[in-house]
Amino acid sequence: MKKDMRYICYPFMRETPSTVDFEIRTDSLTTRIGEALSLTADVEKVQTDLRWLQPLAYHLNGSVRGKLAIFPVDLERLSEMYDEYVAELGELIEQFVLPQGTHAATVLHVCRSEAKKSVRALHKVSVERDVPEILFDFAQLMANVLFVMAVYTNKSHGCDEIPFISKSYPHRKMKKTTSSTTS
Repeated sequence: MKKDMRYICYPFMRETPSTVDFEIRTDSLTTRIGEALSLTADVEKVQTDLRWLQPLAYHLNGSVRGKLAIFPVDLERLSEMYDEYVAELGELIEQFVLPQGTHAATVLHVCRSEAKKSVRALHKVSVERDVPEILFDFAQLMANVLFVMAVYTNKSHGCDEIPFISKSYPHRKMKKTTSSTTS
């Protein structure tokens, strides 16, 4: 007798491979990106970029069990997106900041965290089977793009970032590049 589909939320739920956990993680990521979309209508650049990124989170999801659906052109565009935000934000992202600010920015920080969890779940899959390196690159870069989107969103709303100074890890001063002269 065929199982009634209303009692199945995900057909692979009872499988033991880590693929299931990865797919659930990336589903959560895609859903959170949708939440961020609902909050960023007034930040056009972020809104546009999230609309492009959201289906790719689902393509990342299916690229392990199914056919690879993340391509070098996608990774290249995501990399260019990252560079654009970094150029705009400059020193605002040179330090670790607390995930706070506007509602939209905090949801983008949650998306960043979900992307990191997806990377970790992907690593667990890679222990069990081969995973194309492009999926790791894309997932990790996506986490970094979501971070800069959060900072950009705060900046767009005039909300200051709050630096986080760790008590656990020593602060390292950045090396200055100066030319030495003798007098």
